[in-house]
Amino acid sequence: MSSRKLNDEGFTGLEAAIVLIAFVVVAAVFSYVVLGAGFFTTQKAQETVYKGVEQSTANIQMLGSVYGLSEDNANINNLTFGIGLAPGAPAMDLTKMTIVFSTPNSPTPSVYAYCATATQGKFTASVNGVAQPALDPNEQVILAFNVTPVGANTKMNIELRPSVGAALPFTKTAPATISATNVLY
Repeated sequence: MSSRKLNDEGFTGLEAAIVLIAFVVVAAVFSYVVLGAGFFTTQKAQETVYKGVEQSTANIQMLGSVYGLSEDNANINNLTFGIGLAPGAPAMDLTKMTIVFSTPNSPTPSVYAYCATATQGKFTASVNGVAQPALDPNEQVILAFNVTPVGANTKMNIELRPSVGAALPFTKTAPATISATNVLY
């Protein structure tokens, strides 16, 4: 009888090659995932920087005085003032802006949204008496809105909140004597 000798030395090399290929495939998949996550993070960081630059350049500013109008010479019923954009700022959609108004005596602040005509809870924006839904660079828009009656010497907190850019908060005080037209200080 012939005797056969089993030779499995080749199988050990083949098994090692299979394990090596498996490690290479796993490493390739892992590196693909890591690179993808890195690219995603870089893209999000870039978007954040662009959004920050956009918001910092879209600031509105107060132009002129704030006027309080009175119907009965006892309380202020309407506020009117002009706003414009900071130099270099892009145009702003006023239909997405809100105005928050409060006094120390009011339990909750009043929020006003844009409207082409004056109604309760809305503000108007106009240029030369014509409704203006947007604020363009180098343009002044007059904002007006009705408020709950505000008496003499009352502080008023007003905050303009555009959809893009920084809010513009300011505080004004009614004069000691209310007349038909009052400059708030």
